[in-house]
Amino acid sequence: MKIPSFFFLLTSLYACGQAIPNSNRQATDQAVRKVSLTAPAGKAIAGFASGCFWCVEEIFEAVPGVDSTISGYAGSNTPNPTYETVSNGTTGHAESVLVYYDPKVVSYEELLRVFFVSHDPTTPNQQGPDVGSQYRSVAFYQNATEKNQAEQAKVAVGNSKKFSRPVVTEISPLKEFYRAEEYHQDYVHHHPDNSYVVNVSTPRFEQFRRTYAGKLKPAATSVR
Repeated sequence: MKIPSFFFLLTSLYACGQAIPNSNRQATDQAVRKVSLTAPAGKAIAGFASGCFWCVEEIFEAVPGVDSTISGYAGSNTPNPTYETVSNGTTGHAESVLVYYDPKVVSYEELLRVFFVSHDPTTPNQQGPDVGSQYRSVAFYQNATEKNQAEQAKVAVGNSKKFSRPVVTEISPLKEFYRAEEYHQDYVHHHPDNSYVVNVSTPRFEQFRRTYAGKLKPAATSVR
C-alpha cells in the first residue's frame, strides 16, 4: 500500500491545478472569452489537448512556422467555462491550446506529428500526474481533410507499436474555443521555477526536444 500512497502524494504535489499560488486563484475565474476561429489572412489555426496546457503551449511555440499559441478550453458546448469549473470536471472541456501557424512553413499533418510525439495518447483522462477528463487527449479538426488526416495519424501511431496500450485520442470538431484566464498564458515562460514546471513541464519539454531534435526553432533549447 505504500507505493500507491506515495504515488498519490506526488500526484497531489505536482498536479497542474495544485501548482497555482493561492494569491492567484482568485483571478483565475476572470477574463475568459470566446476566441474567433477565423484565421488571419495567409495563416491557419489548429487545436490540440494533451494534458496541462502550460507545457503544451511551450511545445507548439517551439515549432517552426508556429506564430503564436493560446491556452484555453475546448471540446464542450457548455458556455463560459472558467478554470475552476473546468478543473471540477463539470463543463466537459479539455485544457487545450489554439495554435496559429503559417501553412506555407508547417502543415496540419506535421502539427499532428508534434502532438502525438509529445504526450502519451494511451491514458484515458490522464496525462502524467494530471487526472480528469479535462486532461484527455484530443486532436481537433476544422474540416473533412483535417479530420481524415487526424484519424490516419491516430491509426499510424497505434500501428507503430510504440505503445503497448491502445490510442485513446479523441478526434473532435473544433467548434468553440475559450481563451483561458490571462494568468495561464505563457505560464512556463513567466514561472520557470514553479514546482509543477520544474518537475513536470520541463522534463516533458526536454523529452519532446530530444525526440524532435533538429526541427525546432533555434531559441527553443529548453523551457528554462
